Amino acid sequence: MTDSPAAGHRADAPVAIRCFVLTISDSRTAADDKSGDAIAALLGSAGHAVSGRKSVKDDPRAIRDAVSFAAKSGAHDAVITTGGTGLSPRDGTYETLSALFDRTIDGFGELFRMLSYQEVGAAAMLSRATAGTIGRTAIFALPGSENAVTLAMEKLILPELGHVVRELRK
Repeated sequence: MTDSPAAGHRADAPVAIRCFVLTISDSRTAADDKSGDAIAALLGSAGHAVSGRKSVKDDPRAIRDAVSFAAKSGAHDAVITTGGTGLSPRDGTYETLSALFDRTIDGFGELFRMLSYQEVGAAAMLSRATAGTIGRTAIFALPGSENAVTLAMEKLILPELGHVVRELRK
């Protein structure tokens, strides 16, 4: 894998990415947002910057406004959301973000569910984790579970975040 074209791209990728963290929840507050805290901590440990952070209710308009503003502000290279990706009637993150994406990163959701399956079994199929782009900003929508967030960050996002941003800057 080290001699693949992707390895060369990773070598040329920026190392410090500016990330906006958005928690989507009807029940969590800043005081008990373990998933948002995990994202921020993992980004910091990897040398990336949390360039903004916010919490919104699981409401399509609030989600759309927060993600659109963050993506179009020019202050963030990536937006990482947590929450609202399940199947309950209030979970609207997938529909809201899918309608905003210029391009989807289909492999993200596929790989996340594959990795999640190894941990939680068939329940992984209930996740609607997704990713895409808005302009030159990468958007990653993660479940609300702290374990799921950690899995996605460690196995998928952190290893490729610089590479994704490199591609978007071309």
